[in-house]
Amino acid sequence: MSDKSDVNQETQSWQSLAFLWTGSMICVPSLLIGGTLVSGMPLWEAILVGILGYGLIVVLMIFQGIQSSDVHKPTVSVASQVFGEQGSKKIISIILAIACLGWFGIQANVCGVAFSQFLSIYGISLPVSVSSLIWGIIMLLSAIYGIKILNILNYVAVPILLAVCIYAVTVSLMGNGVNQISTYTPTGSMTFLSGLSITIGSFALGAVIAGDYSQYAKSRGDVSKAALIGILPSGVLMITVGAILTLTAGTADITSVFAELGLPILGIIALVLATWTTNAVNAFSGGIAIINVFNISKEKERIAVAIAGAVGTLLAVVGILDYFVPIMSVLSAMIPPVAGVMIANYWVIHKGDKTKWTSIKGVNSLGVISWLIGAAIAGIPVIFSFFPSLPQFPNQPLIGMIISFVFYLVARNIIIQRQVSINQ
Repeated sequence: MSDKSDVNQETQSWQSLAFLWTGSMICVPSLLIGGTLVSGMPLWEAILVGILGYGLIVVLMIFQGIQSSDVHKPTVSVASQVFGEQGSKKIISIILAIACLGWFGIQANVCGVAFSQFLSIYGISLPVSVSSLIWGIIMLLSAIYGIKILNILNYVAVPILLAVCIYAVTVSLMGNGVNQISTYTPTGSMTFLSGLSITIGSFALGAVIAGDYSQYAKSRGDVSKAALIGILPSGVLMITVGAILTLTAGTADITSVFAELGLPILGIIALVLATWTTNAVNAFSGGIAIINVFNISKEKERIAVAIAGAVGTLLAVVGILDYFVPIMSVLSAMIPPVAGVMIANYWVIHKGDKTKWTSIKGVNSLGVISWLIGAAIAGIPVIFSFFPSLPQFPNQPLIGMIISFVFYLVARNIIIQRQVSINQ
């Protein structure tokens, strides 16, 4: 936001921001992560991975979110200091836009598939493409009206989702459920670091774009409280619920669980709300990125969000869920290094002093090169995974961020030392 009056109109409490983050975490992918983890490690270890993984996400979100709350600008605008205005608009914004649109399409497609399957129980045939289109439009409409509507959506959806998850776990533990968990032996083998990678990678995009929502926070303390309370409890809960359902019901798919319990309506309500709250965030952030790519004025933000959601919905209609996951895996490796460079510049170089923030014209080559090196190295394991004949390496989302962070600081120090020696 560019002026104080705008900021005052849009400020929000830390509680509403925490609800927004909680709504983003309570989603089907979070449940599936719990199921994936527990298939390769004991339940207690899966929960520990969730605590550490989402704990790191919270730290990253706080660093990213405070930058935006300090200068009252979204992530891509704050990034214009370290990447330059054109570097931020033409490189970073495009990457974030593609990632947000892709995830919007995936979530809408997940919702469309589940809703069509739900209707088939009652003998109603609705093509998945049509179902995805309907739900994509519904999710888009809520995002168009901005942060206030997102807050209302989450205030309604989050309590319902929490109640549904708790009910599902309670029912699944009845009978032989507790014994199944206590005697469970993992069928696969997953290292602690691999589990940590999966957990962090699942919300890396959300952590990097945290500033899109934290720009409206009233203080740094509000950003910190919202991230801690909004992410950590809900993230760990989802992993635990997904793991328990997998052990007791054989699947982390909540719609299938409730269908087996004879409560398919409750299951589809939970899935629709879970994808809806997450997708509204994807559309809103995708719209902000589009604004920067095409130099759209702030007054036309709703149009940009509509474009983002429309593209994401189109991707859902054509079945992005079947084709887009590999591309999204590459993007997930490319996104964390953005935060690595931004954190190095704002928190280490400028000591978190908001008065030292300024937008740089053109392209800041050092920032772009630092990001590119981290992204390229982090992307190698992902690319190699597409070719089983090549050597396989573990995918660690934070590696690229750390490399970009270190490279930026070292390279900047070398440049400054050279300038000093030349001036002498």
